[in-house]
Amino acid sequence: MTRQEFLSHWRAECERLQRLGALVDPTKLLDDVLADAEALFRSEERAVLTLTEAAQESGYSAGHLGRLVRSGMILNVGRPNAPKIRRADLPRKATRLRRTGTPANLVGATPGQIARAVVTSKPGDAR
Repeated sequence: MTRQEFLSHWRAECERLQRLGALVDPTKLLDDVLADAEALFRSEERAVLTLTEAAQESGYSAGHLGRLVRSGMILNVGRPNAPKIRRADLPRKATRLRRTGTPANLVGATPGQIARAVVTSKPGDAR
């Protein structure tokens, strides 16, 4: 599941519940939203990146990451002459922010905050 699929699914679910005038148990709804968010985060961490893509995300050069792979400090999940790195295995420079495709309006919001906003919103509220 991608971030866009996650958002599309929960927006559609919200519209469906509004159409039905459904009264839902907020804890069950939050459990579903958080389970999907956790699955999304796990899939993003398992994503396999080329050295160039890994360099853009980590802040280290592709050459440095290649040396770390060759030395065994980072696991190579690609081929010997075409190394790839799992996103979860990337080292991160402390001075560099992680680049993500997250829209600016979600920066700083936790999955729990997003789920609470969905549960407590009223029909017709702007999103």
